[in-house]
Amino acid sequence: MTAKRIGIESSLAIAEAVRLANVDVIAAYPITPQTHIVEGLAEMVANGHLDAEYIPVESEHSAMSSCLGSSAVGARTFTATASQGLILMHEVLLVAASLHLPIVMVVTNRALSGPLNIWGDHSDTMITRDSGWIQIFVENGQQAFDQVLCAFRIAEHQDVLLPTIINVDGFHISHVIEPMYFLDQEAVDGFLPPYKHPHALDPDKPVTMGCFAMPNLYTESRKALDTSLRESKKVILETWKKFGEMTGRYYKEVETYKAEAAETLLITMGSYSENAMEAIDKMQSEGRSVGLVRIRLWRPFPYMAFLEAVSGAKNIVVLDRAMSLGGPPPVCSEIRSALYPQEKRPQVVSVVGGLGGRDISPDDFEKLIDIGLGRIKIGDTSETIMFGVRE
Repeated sequence: MTAKRIGIESSLAIAEAVRLANVDVIAAYPITPQTHIVEGLAEMVANGHLDAEYIPVESEHSAMSSCLGSSAVGARTFTATASQGLILMHEVLLVAASLHLPIVMVVTNRALSGPLNIWGDHSDTMITRDSGWIQIFVENGQQAFDQVLCAFRIAEHQDVLLPTIINVDGFHISHVIEPMYFLDQEAVDGFLPPYKHPHALDPDKPVTMGCFAMPNLYTESRKALDTSLRESKKVILETWKKFGEMTGRYYKEVETYKAEAAETLLITMGSYSENAMEAIDKMQSEGRSVGLVRIRLWRPFPYMAFLEAVSGAKNIVVLDRAMSLGGPPPVCSEIRSALYPQEKRPQVVSVVGGLGGRDISPDDFEKLIDIGLGRIKIGDTSETIMFGVRE
């Protein structure tokens, strides 16, 4: 395998991963901050560097509808979107999962309206949590390149056949130029088998997709989709193991940083995890017992891996970069649900921060942890802390 090191914007690295995957169809509508991905792919197709059909549609709803059709006839299919675009797709996202169509989509995570905001947080993908798609988070451009390639192998595996989202923080990853290692075509071809859907639409072998379900069948169909999503984790882990053996870059569903024997653990997802690492370094150098746990696999949620990662902790501070208006934020809700049946469980405090692209520096992470520990000390963990809110 030849690995080429190059400095490149992460969005264009994602486009390169899609090219190396030899996609057949790209259906896309431009929306900040994902536009550079599909612009890059459009240029590749126009210049003859990628043999694919590029469908410039009139909306994100149409983009996902086009993806349904192309994936259903056996074409390897890709799209990208963000924010309001993802919400406009939502009606069709549910259909893609229920039809077991292995579409791969990059979501450059961005705040939702209103007010209108083009910068990054996790509001968009959290609303998509229950759509039936596999969801993976990345922390930098290299991981985005890697996980796009992994996503095609995961989604198209005959034991999975489910659509997959790679969550890439808008601007903080998508528009950052960084050095990364690309794979050559031979390596990718060896890693990624051709897509072959066992029930692809074929006039000579007619099948029905997306038919009507009466009440006596609907529950069973939803249960079957839930089972498929949960069982996809085996293939996800196998894929990451295979990718690690090929590249030396190994991924896990839950990853830790200096968390061994730490009394207090900070929980993060996405690019802000790297700032959090700096805070952990500083706090540990001062003799404080703190560590970091990063959730990479959001759906299916990695319950057992998470419980193992936090098994020795006394305190957990959870950072959500999205709100659930009128209720607890989504990541903290998931974590509290996972911990509730445990006989011995840590104290959990919920923090929301980084909304609308607001930065959380390493110093801020120190403050965030200290505020959380202060709440735990006085036994006041029922309310979510809105970090950095100006009075």
